[in-house]
Amino acid sequence: MSDVGLRRPCRCFTAVAIAITVSCLLAPRATLAQGTVGGVVTSARTQGTLHNVRVAVQGTPITTVTDLRGSYTLTRVPAGERTIVFYWLGFRPTEVTVTVADGETHVIDAALEELPYVLSEVVVEAPSREPERVVDAPAAIAVVEAQALRSISATGQLPMALEHLPGVNVVRSGVHDFNISSRGFNTFLNRRVLVLQDGRDLAYSLLGLQQWNALSLPMEDLSRVEMVRGPGSALYGANAVSGVLNITTPTAREVPGTKVTLAGGELSTFRADVRHAQVLDNGRVGFRLNAGYSRSDTWTRSRTLTDGSSLAVEYAEATDDSVPAGNPTIELVPLSGQRITDGATGTISGDRDPITSAYGSARFDYYADHGAVATLEGGVARTANGVFVNGNERLQLLESWRPWARAAWAHPDYHLTAWWSGQYHPEKIFLGSGVPLEDVSNIYHVEGQHNRRFLDNRARIVVGGSFRQVFLDTKGTTLVGANDDRSDSFLSAYGQLEYRITPELRAVVASRFDQGDIHPAQWSPKAALVLSLSDRHSIRFTVNRAFQTPNYIELFVRAPIAAPVDLSALEAGLRASPLGSALSGVASGELFNPNSSTVPVLAIGNDDLDVEKVTSYELGYKGQLGDRAFVTIDGYYSRLTDFVLLGFPDVNPDFPPWTAPDAVPEPSRGSVEQAVRDAVGPGISRLEDGSTAIVLSAANIGRVDEFGMELAVRVVVTPELQASASYAFFEFDVKEELPAAPLVPNTPKHKGALSLTYRGAQGLDFGVSALLVDSFDWLTGFFRGTVPARQTLNVTAGYVVNPSVRIHAVASNTLNQQRFHVYGGSVIGRRVLAGVTAVF
Repeated sequence: MSDVGLRRPCRCFTAVAIAITVSCLLAPRATLAQGTVGGVVTSARTQGTLHNVRVAVQGTPITTVTDLRGSYTLTRVPAGERTIVFYWLGFRPTEVTVTVADGETHVIDAALEELPYVLSEVVVEAPSREPERVVDAPAAIAVVEAQALRSISATGQLPMALEHLPGVNVVRSGVHDFNISSRGFNTFLNRRVLVLQDGRDLAYSLLGLQQWNALSLPMEDLSRVEMVRGPGSALYGANAVSGVLNITTPTAREVPGTKVTLAGGELSTFRADVRHAQVLDNGRVGFRLNAGYSRSDTWTRSRTLTDGSSLAVEYAEATDDSVPAGNPTIELVPLSGQRITDGATGTISGDRDPITSAYGSARFDYYADHGAVATLEGGVARTANGVFVNGNERLQLLESWRPWARAAWAHPDYHLTAWWSGQYHPEKIFLGSGVPLEDVSNIYHVEGQHNRRFLDNRARIVVGGSFRQVFLDTKGTTLVGANDDRSDSFLSAYGQLEYRITPELRAVVASRFDQGDIHPAQWSPKAALVLSLSDRHSIRFTVNRAFQTPNYIELFVRAPIAAPVDLSALEAGLRASPLGSALSGVASGELFNPNSSTVPVLAIGNDDLDVEKVTSYELGYKGQLGDRAFVTIDGYYSRLTDFVLLGFPDVNPDFPPWTAPDAVPEPSRGSVEQAVRDAVGPGISRLEDGSTAIVLSAANIGRVDEFGMELAVRVVVTPELQASASYAFFEFDVKEELPAAPLVPNTPKHKGALSLTYRGAQGLDFGVSALLVDSFDWLTGFFRGTVPARQTLNVTAGYVVNPSVRIHAVASNTLNQQRFHVYGGSVIGRRVLAGVTAVF
């Protein structure tokens, strides 16, 4: 990668960071009179302290949460009469008015009255890129609360927090190999859900998907996780095809103090996280430091048995269906730490190396007088030994580095951000072919957004634009020739206009333009009508269009994906058949030139791919029923076109079906070619140099309609006890498909979830949840079979021992039901972890 190629995005990123820093330095140091507000929050009924209560100064971005002692501190509160708002699930939102004096500290304690939480008042940001009540949002959306994240944080597996959301399918192929989909058509390399952390795209540029164990923060340090279901390209661009997962992290002043967490348990798991945050300079500057380490064994097993029975042995207790033996399940390389002791049988010995992850991050905030926050932050995560499944084989990342940095200026009326995301894989290997791989990538992104209300708040507009530069170099191991060591630019502009036609009816229109070096220009429109039946009930109708670009693997890959195939026996059989005379002019052993005994099996990119598109029509209802129940119902009908899938034969126009050598007489050529195809199957072709290979590629394989319904109900039984349930129905109708690449949605027709949570003011919390997933067919590349139904029970518990210490435990798949979630993935078992968290 040349220095010249890096110069432009580096300069752009640096310029934004410098501009934000200069803004901080030049900001007035004491233009406003300010004071401090602090105190303790308790339950009015039990008099016990409440932790995790959100405390905010109304009308300002100043906010924090109470610690395990129930204490909070709000600094740099503008002088004058101010309203302090306290709110926590299960208690009445409480407002206290205080007259703040310059330079003084005011003690405001609050005793919250137990009352069912008004869920319709929850504020979300992802649907419109601006805060709005969830009941008013023009999209299907669910929020994962901080308490739920904290309950399972010992696992380090954020996707587990999404399993019970309606319409969201979370499947796993190993300890950290998750695929998240919404509304059908999952794959091993699913990237139809865009994942953002504070506006930073977490995707790995080569594949376009996430490494979930490479996050630089523990789950308990995430402020909010919002999941928007349905197309989102009108505001977010490429790959927000079936949803957007929006993750936000806290500023330093929201989590002051020091926190240490230690956890461990089954699979030889150990996890340690430490955080320290502090506010300095009379509340003007804050910083937050995080570091952590984790290690665990894995459910993943080596599949090296030469008779092809590895997958059948692994799946013996997980399915009643037969698992055929075959070449796709034979791997040349065992997992790291193990070795093949008998080459004839593929028997292995040794222990698997543990999956490890280490991270560190730092964040610095500057709090301006007018409510803006400037942020400079960065971090790095190193992971080792994770195994991931693609459509044709498994890949082990022996070592992976994920550095990143972000600079942002967040003003109530506009946002400016620049971020860099790097990825370095010095050592990874395809287990099926034994081919070592390497890649390094850098993404530079600059974005600006402006928000404005006008016409007496009847209208709101959001406009923005971004520029992204991607550098990718696989050192000739995955992408080759002119397609490697590349630099690609992406430019976008977007806008959304909301207008309240009447007090009850609001119209929303949005559109986005995206232009990139690897895809043609795309327009992504959106229109919605939101009818507010009351302040607690709404009905919406939405039309969306979204698109997904082919990733670099689908476009440009060229790599072995399995051991070479020996076709010498086939050649010998043909020579002994009536067709033998037609092969007399072909040298022995060279029918499948240059050597019939070593015919390579290759994945080759298809640069003729078009972008995948979806148009969706949605009708939804959100409503608070009385004081105790909140219900959402969403129905949708979508049409997907130019559907892109990887790992199919006879779909790449540059690699047509195999042809007989020129030495075969013309009258016999068709018979020889048909005999070979009947014996080998589809995919056998010729490369550019005329040599024979079995080629699998990506293709735009069809058009499909999908429709479904999503239902979620949440009931506050008592202020401490809550119950929730969700159900999703999915159906599809294939309108067009390629014979060599049938369309299978890889999604259950029915999925349901039930949960019960108890969160007592006395410091005890408990949760039990059940996930019910119907069986379904799976087809991606070599891996084809039926995924059995599963019924998973998860249990969480926690207790605040004293104001500084909390003990907690989580059991996933508590009953140890042996199931694989995707055909070709690992069998997932039980994992029980326990931990302790201390704050200082």
